[in-house]
Amino acid sequence: MQHKIKTLAEIKKISAQAKKENKTIVFTNGCFDLLHIGHITYLKEARALGDILIIGLNSDSSIKKLKGKKRPLIPEHERAQILSALEYVSYVVLFSEETPYNLIKAIIPHILVKGGDYQNQKVVGEDIVKQNGGSLHLISFIPGKSTSTLIQTIVKNYS
Repeated sequence: MQHKIKTLAEIKKISAQAKKENKTIVFTNGCFDLLHIGHITYLKEARALGDILIIGLNSDSSIKKLKGKKRPLIPEHERAQILSALEYVSYVVLFSEETPYNLIKAIIPHILVKGGDYQNQKVVGEDIVKQNGGSLHLISFIPGKSTSTLIQTIVKNYS
C-alpha cells in the first residue's frame, strides 16, 4: 500500500515515464473522507478509462478550508492508505491547495475524471487537460451515497 503513496516529485516522474510507455493516465481528486460504495464505484469506473489511476487527495488542511473545522474525520495519512489498498488505484498524491490545479498541471493526465454533479460546470484543470489533447469524463454518482449523508445518518442514529 505505502508504495502507492507518492510525493509531487515522484508522481511527476511516474507520469513522464508512463507517457513514454504510451500508457493512459487518468486523474481524479477529492477528500475521500469515510470511504463508501459511491467512492468505490466511482474509482473503479475511473480506472477502467485508462492504464493508471492517480488520485489527488486533499490534505487535512485543504479539507478544513473546504468543509469546515470539523472535517476531515479520518486523517490524511489514513485516507491515503485506505485508497492505496484498492486494487484499481495506482497512486495517491496529497495536495494542500484548495484545488488540484497545480497537481494537474504537473501531471497533465490524458483523462480528467469528476463526478456527474459537475455537469454544466467548469472543472478545475479541464483547460490544462484539453489544451494537451486530453478529455474530461464525468461519472454519475450513486443517488443518496455521499460522505455528508453518511455523517448525517450517524449523527441522527447515535446522538
